[in-house]
Amino acid sequence: MGSYQKIMLGFFSVCLLACAADEPTPTNPGPGIDDEVETIIPTGEEKYLNTDSEYIFDQEKLHSFEINLPESSYERINADPSAEEYVEGSITFEGETISPVGIRYKGSLGAFVGCLSGPNWADPSGHKTCTKLSMKVKINWDGADTKFYGLKKLQFHSMNNDPTQMRERLGYYLFAQMGVPAPRAVHARLTINGQFYGVYALVEQIDGRFARDHFEDGTGNVYKEIWPLQEDGKPHADAKYLAALKTNEDENPNPEIIRDFAQRVSDAETHELSELVSERMDIDKTIALAVVDRTIRNDDGPFHWYCNGTSGCAPHNFYWYEEPSENKVYLIPWDLDHAFENIITDVNPVIPIADDWGEISADCNGFSHGAFGVYQRSAACDKLVSAWVQFESEYDALKTEFIEGPFSDDALSPVIEKWRDQIRSSTREASDKYGDAISIGQWDNAIDQLQTRIQFAREN
Repeated sequence: MGSYQKIMLGFFSVCLLACAADEPTPTNPGPGIDDEVETIIPTGEEKYLNTDSEYIFDQEKLHSFEINLPESSYERINADPSAEEYVEGSITFEGETISPVGIRYKGSLGAFVGCLSGPNWADPSGHKTCTKLSMKVKINWDGADTKFYGLKKLQFHSMNNDPTQMRERLGYYLFAQMGVPAPRAVHARLTINGQFYGVYALVEQIDGRFARDHFEDGTGNVYKEIWPLQEDGKPHADAKYLAALKTNEDENPNPEIIRDFAQRVSDAETHELSELVSERMDIDKTIALAVVDRTIRNDDGPFHWYCNGTSGCAPHNFYWYEEPSENKVYLIPWDLDHAFENIITDVNPVIPIADDWGEISADCNGFSHGAFGVYQRSAACDKLVSAWVQFESEYDALKTEFIEGPFSDDALSPVIEKWRDQIRSSTREASDKYGDAISIGQWDNAIDQLQTRIQFAREN
């Protein structure tokens, strides 16, 4: 996303957030050496070394995680969360502790706005003022080859912008139900230095392990937030692809597969595009992704082409995986905290997509849309998206399958209610403890509104 759009998203986030945490204002101890963190050598018999990640992402459980940090380290990251600085600490789960691990706050502008003390919300700075901020735990800290239930990293998303506390988990669940490679997500309780901080979304990291779990050949490259084609329809330079690489960085990586795919799309005539993408993509998974994305109005995802005057137009919040054995590329959804918002009306003034699937506005020029007038470009102006749009019958068939299957009231309402029951007591506990936590009444009302929006999407 361009800087202008990030600013607008941040401004909107201010409207959503009311952060007045019941915590003392931290002091900044300045740079220094962390207090010593104990090194625990595993015996090899630990459950976390001998059980796979399905246990962590068990949809039937609400797991609790304990993070422990030296006070000086905790004060330092609280004094400047936007630095996203790793410090050493430990994590305990079901009585087993991994130590040391790397721990930091994580987030984009939208995640920090309204939650830091700095005076310029467009450039987040200052100490932490919200109770919850998203956190990342690096299990393979400092070059260690340790894994936690097969995972190298844990991501705890604060859900500060989501009063339902459901959007990410629900969105990824629906993508997966339609066969789309998507990260797994569950709710989790998080305690830091003995203090319960609330309910978080624990979202699977998209990395090499994700690729190995979701694809037959998981040795290929994973790229974050780089569209195969530039706005002008040409491939990027190799260096641009490699800058977005998230796997195989130390193995003399080559972006040949995604670059060749982009070149072939760029060179193809319109009538050749459908055959080309059928050859180089799993078209059922690709069209299913588009169906779910558009039905749940994931308007801050890969089909929203934000525009600004300096860097042109481009989408964000997605990954690509290239599978070398099949020579295919796969689009992977990411960051769904604003999905479901704009189903009935454009509640969010920053992110709404103007066009229905396949529509083109303003002759492919950038145009202003939404209450904040953020500039965007029609997704179908991109040659790759225009190729997917050609699969009209497949889109219609998969949409019917989605509406009548995993998105139906009979299938989805019990899932939402089960998850609501799963986190109710923890949501109440956080509400009783913190002034900036959502109340049970507000939370229940938000979930009821979510279900109303979902029903509207089914009928329209």
